[in-house]
Amino acid sequence: MARNGINKRELDKWAKNLVKETNKSLERAQRRNPPRVSAQLNATASAALGGEETESSGNLARLLLWLDEQARQNSSHYINVTRFVEEQQLHDEDASVLAFELEQRDYVQVSRNWGGEAPEVHLTDAGRAAIHRLKKLRLDRAARLRYTMDAFHRWLFDTAGDQRPTNPVLFLDTPASYFAGSEITGTELHEALAYLAQHQLIERIDTEPPTVAITPQGVSCALTGGSVQDHVNQPRLGTIYNNYMPNAKGVIIGEQQHFAQNNTDGVDPTLFAQLAGYIGQVSTTLGMSDTDRVELERVAQDLHAEATSETPEPSRLRQFATQLKDKLLEAGTTIAATMGVQMADQALAVLMQ
Repeated sequence: MARNGINKRELDKWAKNLVKETNKSLERAQRRNPPRVSAQLNATASAALGGEETESSGNLARLLLWLDEQARQNSSHYINVTRFVEEQQLHDEDASVLAFELEQRDYVQVSRNWGGEAPEVHLTDAGRAAIHRLKKLRLDRAARLRYTMDAFHRWLFDTAGDQRPTNPVLFLDTPASYFAGSEITGTELHEALAYLAQHQLIERIDTEPPTVAITPQGVSCALTGGSVQDHVNQPRLGTIYNNYMPNAKGVIIGEQQHFAQNNTDGVDPTLFAQLAGYIGQVSTTLGMSDTDRVELERVAQDLHAEATSETPEPSRLRQFATQLKDKLLEAGTTIAATMGVQMADQALAVLMQ
C-alpha cells in the first residue's frame, strides 16, 4: 500500500494495467447487457435540462435521448413513455411522472387522450434543442473527465468510505458510469484514477486485480459536498483547511495560513491545525447533542490556537488532540468521526517521534 510519495512512473504502469482490466469488464458487460441509450447528468450536464438538478434529472435525460431515437423512426406519432421505463428496467420510476416533468420544462407535449393509461408524448422544439445540447456536451473532453472524477469519487465514498480496498472496475456497472448519453471509457476512468491518486484523494493498492481505497483527504473532500476540482483548487498554503467555523473571537479555524513554527522542540504543528479545522468542518454532521458539539468545537478552537501560536507546547497539543479523539470515539462510528480519530492518531504520533 502506497500512501505517500506517489511515483509517476509506477502510477502510470498501475493505471495502464487497470485499463486492461477495465476493458475486459466492459466487454463482459456488453455481452451481458444489450446496447442502450443512457445519460447520467451531473451539475454540468444538468444545464441541458434547464440548469435544474433533481433526483430524476439523469433519467429525464435518458428519456429525452430515447425519445429522439423513437421520433427519428416515426416523427408524426406520439410515443408511449412506458416503453422507455420497461426497456431501461427503471422499476422505481413512474412513466407518468417522467412525462409530466418533461412537459413542465416544455420539452414534450403530453397527449390528454390516454385516459389513465400509459402517457404518450411528442417532442417540442425546446426538447429537440435540449437533445442537441446533450449530444454536444458528451463531446466535451474536459467536462467528461471532471464528471468521471466526481462520479467515481462519490461512488467510492458511498461504497467503501471506511477505506476498504475496492475494485474500481465495479464502478462501470453503475448508472453513474454514463455521461450525457455515452458510457465512460476505460481510458477516461484511467485518467480520473491517476488524477485522484496524484492529489491523494485515493490510494492505489497493488493487488490482483488492482484495487483502490479512499484516503482521509478523499473523505474530507466528499463531506464538504463540493467537486474534486473545488477541493484541489482551494487555497491550501501550509495544507491548512480553510473556512470552517468561527471561534469565540470571530476567527475562522483554519484561516491562518502562515502561522509561525518557532518551537524549539522541533514539533510540526500542521497536523494538529488540520485536525482542528476538520472538526470545525464536520462537527454538525456527527449527530452529537448541542452541548457535546459545543464542547467539541471549543476543544478544537483551543487546539487550533495552540497549534498556530508562535511556540506551541507539545503537552498542550497532546492534551487537546487526546480530548478530541475521546469525544469523537464517544460520538459513535460514523465515517466522519472515524476519520477524525485517525487524524488525531496521526497527529499524536508526531509527538512520539
